[in-house]
Amino acid sequence: MENTEKTLSAQYNTMTGAPISKLLIKLSIPAVISMMITNIYNIVDTAFVGMLGTSESGATGVVFSFMAILQAAAFMCGQGSGSIMSRKLGKKDIKEATTYASTGFFLSFGLGLILGIMTFIFMKPLLWVLGSTETIYPYAKTYITYIAIAAPFFTSSLTMNNLLRYEGKAKLGTVGMLSGAVLNIGLDALFMLVFSMGIMGAALATAISQTVSFLILLYMFVSGKTETNISVRRVSRNVLTSFNIMATGFPSCLRQGLTSVSSMLLNQCARVYGDPAVSAFSCVTRISYFSMAIAIGIGQGFQPISSYNYGAGKTERVRKAFLNAIIAEEIVLFVLSVPMYILSPELISLLRNDPEVIEIGVRALRLSCISSLFIPVGMMIEMGFQSIGSKFLATVCSSLRSGVVLIPTLFILAKFRGLAGIQESQPLSIFISFLIGLLFCKVYLGKLKLSENVLSSQDKTYDVSHF
Repeated sequence: MENTEKTLSAQYNTMTGAPISKLLIKLSIPAVISMMITNIYNIVDTAFVGMLGTSESGATGVVFSFMAILQAAAFMCGQGSGSIMSRKLGKKDIKEATTYASTGFFLSFGLGLILGIMTFIFMKPLLWVLGSTETIYPYAKTYITYIAIAAPFFTSSLTMNNLLRYEGKAKLGTVGMLSGAVLNIGLDALFMLVFSMGIMGAALATAISQTVSFLILLYMFVSGKTETNISVRRVSRNVLTSFNIMATGFPSCLRQGLTSVSSMLLNQCARVYGDPAVSAFSCVTRISYFSMAIAIGIGQGFQPISSYNYGAGKTERVRKAFLNAIIAEEIVLFVLSVPMYILSPELISLLRNDPEVIEIGVRALRLSCISSLFIPVGMMIEMGFQSIGSKFLATVCSSLRSGVVLIPTLFILAKFRGLAGIQESQPLSIFISFLIGLLFCKVYLGKLKLSENVLSSQDKTYDVSHF
């Protein structure tokens, strides 16, 4: 017991006392590695499937929209329970932190199971809504079948990874995600190149790797390597606990859900121009997300610092971490966007060496590279609001880039500019969201200042998350 208390005290001192820049690097690197590895095996998966044909390549883009739905459920549970858990740890309330961790895990597993079952019941209409064409449908059906089977393991793995990040132990999450990613790449080669299983091999490789990641991450919690643990006995029977988790994590769910909806609508608009267009946007999504994954990883490194220190009443550290994270993201995106812009034709051809796919994809990718520089401000504001428990403001920010702004922009430009408009819709929506985000940035920093002023006149932590 004494050793456990010393470990918890050391973790608290690190999270609330270590230099912000060093702490941000320490927590961001594992998160970045996890995001990068996940994205790399998504790209490798797409490259393997791209060798089969354009329709098969398009199928991965269609199913990617479904996987975004699973991610939405996972992030809602993981970000929601993780944010609350981290603030509880900042207040040294280990019991309540464990309750939220356990409840978030089982809630995520249950949602994944329900989504998997619903997929089998509504398979055909779902794939059509996701943007499938008649020629893509057979391959998409095969791919999504295995993803649906592994859905509960996929959602709960992502939730556990988020919980580990919010504890400040992102390295443990990286081990689980990295193991699954490496296994996925190896199984892709085995099933598709050696056993010639085609797209079924790619889907089976993904399902198996997600299950292995689930088992490794679960081991981290049940073996005593974490401050909290996952136990069915610690699941809250109070429905308000689950509601609080979902309400806090809803901005993440909304962001991922709108990303899925936008991807569906993008596929639907693109399929008018044939399978090459659907395949091209699938390739662009995978490649552009490569640099975004690093930016997201930095933001994920910021969130536990924000939640932990906000719970401990150290709002000055929250503000400093916020500004450092934005600067770091801008530098990373600029450094990566330049070579991606220049090498766009080569990058697209690596995933699908089809002249039509390359022609459509290059312009979309280059526009994406330019617009990515406007993403960090909005992304960090959303993550900042969520980490301090400002549910409403976080939800509003989440709805902008991938929904409220993008969806009408997509339809308007697609109607008046055709395929060129589809390519331009996401970059334009990012820029518009950036302008709106600047206003929210002032609100966010103002909230931190308000909390700091109250804390300076009181001995207890004051929570302004209800504003």
